[in-house]
Amino acid sequence: MLLGILFNICLVASNLLGTKVLQFAGITASAGLVVFPLSYIINDCIAEIWGYRKARLIIWSGFASNFLLMAFAQIAIVLPAAPFWEGEEAFGFVFGLAPRIACASLLAFLVGSFVNAWIMSRMKIASGGRRFSLRAIVSTLGGEGIDSIIFFPIAFAGLIPSAEILAMAATQALLKSLYEVIALPFTIRIVKYIKRKEGEDAYDYDTDYNPLKMDI
Repeated sequence: MLLGILFNICLVASNLLGTKVLQFAGITASAGLVVFPLSYIINDCIAEIWGYRKARLIIWSGFASNFLLMAFAQIAIVLPAAPFWEGEEAFGFVFGLAPRIACASLLAFLVGSFVNAWIMSRMKIASGGRRFSLRAIVSTLGGEGIDSIIFFPIAFAGLIPSAEILAMAATQALLKSLYEVIALPFTIRIVKYIKRKEGEDAYDYDTDYNPLKMDI
């Protein structure tokens, strides 16, 4: 439950932080990069400990949280502001995510998260539960790669040259995966602790991988 709550917080926070653009060492990225990769680390932990079924449930809860945030934000934007309030423009900039960007973000998250969980699950079965580090890195590369491949073309096609879109997608995927590698020692310790504490270590031998199936 706690990991699920943290997963949702990371996703909602990444959308809000994503309105700020960072630049360091000549690399441009959104501030959402600070927190978004944590969602993939949590996804790995849930898929590793409780299996794909629980990961699927958490992914859909994250999708619902993001969707509701965007819907409520749009309602707040169209409601009339108090005449003495001077933050309308800033509020609209932070919460008024363009529909095209919002759709790209939701679709990319959904597909990327399911790819991440599927790779993690299948590799665990194939390896007999060994090589967690390799599985975590490969699943993140796959999920983050798909996420970037979907998001950037949908969000920026026709606005940014194709070569630049590809460069941005590759850079974001690599940076987020590097985040996973740096955090890996902590992830391993957390997974071992939870497995020991909860007595859980699921293997998805008979699991239906249909992402639309919502059993609990």
